[in-house]
Amino acid sequence: MDFHCHLDLYPNARDVYAQARDRNEFTWLVTTSPRAFAATSRVLGGSEKVLITPGLHPEIVGARHAELDLLLDQIRQVRAVGEVGLDGSKRFQASYEMQRKVFVAVVEQCAALGGRVLSIHSRQAVKDVLAVLNAHSGYGTAVLHWFTGSGSELKAAVEQGCWFSIGPAAFNSAAGQSLAKKLPRDRVVPESDGPFAQVDGASVMPWSAGQTAQLLAGAWGVPPAEVMKILDSNSRRLLGLIRALDC
Repeated sequence: MDFHCHLDLYPNARDVYAQARDRNEFTWLVTTSPRAFAATSRVLGGSEKVLITPGLHPEIVGARHAELDLLLDQIRQVRAVGEVGLDGSKRFQASYEMQRKVFVAVVEQCAALGGRVLSIHSRQAVKDVLAVLNAHSGYGTAVLHWFTGSGSELKAAVEQGCWFSIGPAAFNSAAGQSLAKKLPRDRVVPESDGPFAQVDGASVMPWSAGQTAQLLAGAWGVPPAEVMKILDSNSRRLLGLIRALDC
């Protein structure tokens, strides 16, 4: 399974989509904007194995914030939302307040509709992301994708009940390897974040869960087969949460 993939943005998207549908039991295709969600849904079509969700990536909020109303309307029609969140890195400081406005509106809408499962970007903005979630009880379930916060921020996220999606590229750095060791083993699911995430210069593919299990096995000090069982159990629980929601 793959719980965070920009499947529509691979150069050969139709082929990768077909392979993901054949290889994976489930792939969560997160989109970067409401218009992208509409186009991807139209071009790639629906599948029980591929969940396509609307989002508004914080990196492009500055240019696409006018699509917020469309996003809020789309959220009514789906059980999950992504990619959304905040990016506090220097490159996107100019749009940060607009990012916050968009993210608050998204979380408010999820709460008003009885809850959704959200795939959330939180680079250099974990405290603000958690504050927004904490202020809107009933928003649903948060899955922090490719978590890169501090140890104390990880502890706070765990205490708030967040889930975590992680892929092979998260292990490219020593900091990522260190964080992986501390992730709550009952709330970790695999992701690829392809085609953006890369390992050895190649885009991570949606069927990389086995590679993730191997890397987590090294971090956790347990056999890869055991990690695969943990990831499978977690994935089925999270998928159950998604499928149980009304929309």
